[in-house]
Amino acid sequence: MKNNTDLINLIKSNYYKFSKGQKQIAQFIIEHYDKAAFMTAAKIGETVDVSESTVVRFAGSIGYTGFPELQKALQVLIKNKLTTVQRIGLDEDISDDTDKLHKRILRNEINNMRYLLDNIDTTSLDKATDLILNARKVYILGLRTSSTLANYLGFYLDVILDNVKVLNNSGVNSLYEEIIRIKETDVMIVLSFPRYSNNTIDATKFVKSHNAKVIAITDTEASPFYSLADVALLAKSNIVSFVDSLVVPMCMINSLIINIGVQEKEDIVQYFDRLEELWDNHSIYQHDN
Repeated sequence: MKNNTDLINLIKSNYYKFSKGQKQIAQFIIEHYDKAAFMTAAKIGETVDVSESTVVRFAGSIGYTGFPELQKALQVLIKNKLTTVQRIGLDEDISDDTDKLHKRILRNEINNMRYLLDNIDTTSLDKATDLILNARKVYILGLRTSSTLANYLGFYLDVILDNVKVLNNSGVNSLYEEIIRIKETDVMIVLSFPRYSNNTIDATKFVKSHNAKVIAITDTEASPFYSLADVALLAKSNIVSFVDSLVVPMCMINSLIINIGVQEKEDIVQYFDRLEELWDNHSIYQHDN
């Protein structure tokens, strides 16, 4: 089996050797590897307008014994993702053309948004909402770049609910001090995207061992949090370069907040009525004369 972290570059380096049909497959995998990882050979063939046998032969042409082995390699690639250096390397071919790069970034974000629009799982959203509204306490955990998402979600859930705790990400010891008393009537919302944090994985396993519910906001079924979660909300997060894209995860978070807010509308109105009065009394915001 090939080195999975070099798979995309392997395909790129052999691109010139491929037949016309194989080039279509290669381009699709390069641009949509996270989707291709969970598609059958027949489905990929249908998507790029080639035969299933052409997809199977493509896998053999880059050194795999068959399509299942290539598919497994794609899934491992997604699970482990790439190092920062490898991320930069994926865009070496366009890095000198900033106009092309910027357009590619925007196209990726638009495509990811479109994918979310077409595939959002409203049943899972409703399940997550019910778990949160019925929880004794709601914990939110997101480390590294996901800490931005955790704080954003925590800010708005704190407006709606009075039992929300965003977990401290200053160190492993302080994290466990905050969740040591977690109970089966509690919920932890965990946010994690590649590269997945081992500290987040370990904390999630700890929470599960205490029979608390876990809601995971993550990228694909290959995420380690997908199998740990009672409910998983998937938000596709493609690699563009060394920068993690949080656009689609943020949209998923907004959907969850609004889903909860709709059921707690009366309390939210009362909360903001009181806040507006305080803001006016203390001149918090500028008003037009």
